[in-house]
Order: sequence, then C-alpha cells, then structure tokens
Amino acid sequence: MKKRLLLPFLLIITVCCNAQKVKNTSYISGSGEKVLRLEFTLPLDQKTSWKLFTTNEQLKKWVAPIVDIDLSTGGFMLTNYDSTKTLEDSSTIELGIVNYIDNELITFKVNLNDHFKPNLRREDGNLQELVQFKPVGKRKTKIISSMVGWGKGSDWDKTYDFFGKGNTWTYEQMLKVIK
Repeated sequence: MKKRLLLPFLLIITVCCNAQKVKNTSYISGSGEKVLRLEFTLPLDQKTSWKLFTTNEQLKKWVAPIVDIDLSTGGFMLTNYDSTKTLEDSSTIELGIVNYIDNELITFKVNLNDHFKPNLRREDGNLQELVQFKPVGKRKTKIISSMVGWGKGSDWDKTYDFFGKGNTWTYEQMLKVIK
C-alpha cells in the first residue's frame, strides 16, 4: 500500500520542482539606480527562444493578439492587448529596438503610452529593457530581462511596480504557451 502512494507523490514532487517559474532578481545598482530584473529558463535551444521574441507569429502567441516587429537597429515592436484595436490606436505599446545581437541580446526602448501620466511620458527617455539569451545546457536557454532607466519619485515607483507585475505575468504566459 505504501509503495502505491509513494510513486504518485514522487511524480508530483518531480513535476513541481521542474516547473518553470519567473524569478524576480531585481536590485539597486552601484550608482543607486533600480534594475527590474526577471529571470527564467526556457526548455528550448537559444535560436528557438530568440524566435519567441523576434517574430510576429511567435509574439502573438504570448505577448498580445496585435503585434508587429521590425527586427533591426532603430526598428520597433508594436503591441496592443485589445484585439478590437489597431496598432495606430493610442493604447498601442511601442518599443523601439535600440540594438540587438542575433540569438543573444535585444534592447528595447520603452516608450510609455497614454496609460501613464504625462510627466512620466516626458521623462521616459532612458527607460529600456535588455533581454539576454544564455544557453544553459542541452536545449535550455536562460532569459534575463533587465529594465533600467527609471526616474525618481512616487509616480515612478508605481510605474516600476506596474512593470514588475505586468512583465512577470507576460513571461508566465509565455511559459504556459511553450509547455
């Protein structure tokens, strides 16, 4: 009887311990700046992981139903979470592509949309998200997302918290899609 109970228990423990999870490893830099850092490992090779972030087809599976990416230095990624809207709508999120290294790194310039207060939109000039792709074994890639360039004050603290929760949720959606 005990052996029959032990096997399902071990199976549950194995599944739980191997489940992917977004880990918040945020910190304050040596110069006192906030770094919103999220990490997780994809059960995919580096090139396949890269495509999840850089092709319209893959982005639509986990980011938003309306997506357009121009993967080039100076390019962009446009997204809208509302499938009834267009990319020209004021609720569209626009991320400029500052730079990239194929399969290794992409830097997005975060441009706050009309969801955020006007003072924040005027002050978002340095807000960026750097996404790193690091191979960590056979067919596994560690994703490290670091948002930098935060302003100071309570409005910026709320914005930081908003992105902490929102980006965690978004990356968790990706993990659900690839399982």
